[in-house]
This record gives sequence, C-alpha cells and structure tokens, in this order.
Amino acid sequence: MKKLSVFFIGLFIPALLLTSCDKGDDPLEGEVVSTPAFELMADYMVENNLDINNILTNTDGQKFVTKAPAEDDLAAFLDTYYIMDIRSGDAYAESHIEGAHNVAFGDILTEAAKTTKPILVVCYSGQTACYATALLRLYGYSNTQALKWGMSGWNSKGADASWNKKTDDIAKGSPNWSYDAAPANIIYDDPVISTTLTNGEAILKERVEAAVAEGFKTISGGEVLATPGAYFINNYFSEQAYSDFGHISSAYRIYPLNLADDTYKALDPEANTIVTYCYTGQTSAVITATLNVLGYDAKSLVYGMNGLYHSNDAFSSNQWGVDSKPKDLPTVK
Repeated sequence: MKKLSVFFIGLFIPALLLTSCDKGDDPLEGEVVSTPAFELMADYMVENNLDINNILTNTDGQKFVTKAPAEDDLAAFLDTYYIMDIRSGDAYAESHIEGAHNVAFGDILTEAAKTTKPILVVCYSGQTACYATALLRLYGYSNTQALKWGMSGWNSKGADASWNKKTDDIAKGSPNWSYDAAPANIIYDDPVISTTLTNGEAILKERVEAAVAEGFKTISGGEVLATPGAYFINNYFSEQAYSDFGHISSAYRIYPLNLADDTYKALDPEANTIVTYCYTGQTSAVITATLNVLGYDAKSLVYGMNGLYHSNDAFSSNQWGVDSKPKDLPTVK
C-alpha cells in the first residue's frame, strides 16, 4: 500500500509542475486580460481612417501637402485656408503670407480649434509643417495640409532662407552609399505604450499631445551617412527608385507602411532610432510624426534625397531647383 501511494505521488508532482509552468502563459477561467494600449489605439486608427496611408492622403483624396498657387488663383487660395505660420516670430514679422497667424508649434492643437476652415501649415522648408500636419490629422483635423516646400516655394526670398542653402551631394562617392538590393524585412513585436487609458481614441489624443509637446524630431543626413549601423533606416522609396537612386547602406525599404496590412511590423520598436528618409524630408516628416505617436523612437532625415545626393542622375521629380522652384508670390509685414 505504501509503494502504491508513492507511485501516485510520483504521477501527481510532474502534473503539478506542468500546470504551474503554464499558469503564466494562458489566462485562468474568468480572468480579465487587458488589451495592450498599442492595439487599442491602432484598431481605432484603422477603423476611423487614420492609418498611415490616410494621413498621407485623406479620405477626400487630399494629399498632406499642397503647392503654392498660381498668381491668378492667389485670392481664392487665401480665402480657402486658415493659415498657421509656425516659423519664428522674427521671421513672421519680417515677411509672411497675408492673413497668416503666427503660431508656436506647441500651440497648433489649440489654434486648430479656433477655425472650421481647412488648415494650411507653413514653415521654412515644408518639413516641420508636414510633421505638424500629420499630428493635426491624427487629432481629427483631417482637412489640414502643409505648404509644399514651405516659404521656399512661395517666393525666392523664402527660398534663400532655406532650400537654396540645403541641397548637397554628401552621398556621392561615400562608402556608405550602396546600390545593393534591400535587406529582407524582419517581423517584430508591437511597441509598448505606457498609459492608464483604456480607450483607443483617448490614447491616440494623449499620444498626439505628447508628440506636439516634444516638437519635430529630426536628424541630419551627414549623421546617418557617417554611421548607418547606429540606426534602423527606412528608405521610403519605390522599389525602382531604391535601386536607381542608390541608398544609405543597410537601409530597409518598408513601403507601403501601414497598420491594417501589418507592414508596420517590419519596424523594430527596440531600435535606438528609426530614421525615415524620402526625396524632400516632407513625406518622411509625416511618417516620423505618426511613428512617434505609435510608440517608436523615430526621426526624420532632413532634406531627404535633396540633401544627400542632389545631383543624382536618377532624379526626375521633387528635385529642388530643377523641377521645383520658388514662385513669385507677395508677402506682407
């Protein structure tokens, strides 16, 4: 009888150990398991047309940027928009678009609540304005656009203060500029967002407000080109452009990049810095703003391809000073 008891105990102990090991993996019956904040927010964004593709182009078909108008269309253009000029007070005082309101970047959400008109955000180069536009669209102001090229696209005086000084060819001949095929994308876990909120919309608004408070997060092309291995780099080009233009060594090509199709999972949430670059730094500003809201540590490479390899023979559009030049529109003081 004693031997039989020992036999049953021998069967019982391993079963108990196995049960104990599984306890942390699966919820117990009746246990409430909370949905991660990222998932709540991401689901809300997809369901409400706030996925990354909808921030780049809203459901009305409006892209995140709009060009300066032809001179004959200026009056109608000015009447259409509530214009936020987010440049410094000194730059605004010296010269600005008629009717524009000088707004600090940190006040864009408060200012947006003052109007029912479509919003136009204006800066020096268009990049900070695009970052602001993405955050405003995510916050619910879907009819927000940035002035493409900023004041540089408005007139030559604006261009002299920004874009005319910023094109460069630092990638030409660099050992860190490559024409190799893109590395295979890897699937990563979602970012972890810390919040006490349990509603997707509320989490999104909290995250946007935090991103506005932090301001535009950027990095120079020189920094990234010097040590590309220090960053998780995403070249936001088409496959053809990736090979024709060349790219920073080891740069991934995650394009498209959306929540709904899980393409975002190719981004590493534990990377020190995710750097996105495009042709002008304007699209990458939108992507970067959205990624920071989603919980990634992201920066936009300023001036994009124009600042890396402006004279590249493959350039056919969005090349500053070639197919894109300043207009000759008036400003006021």
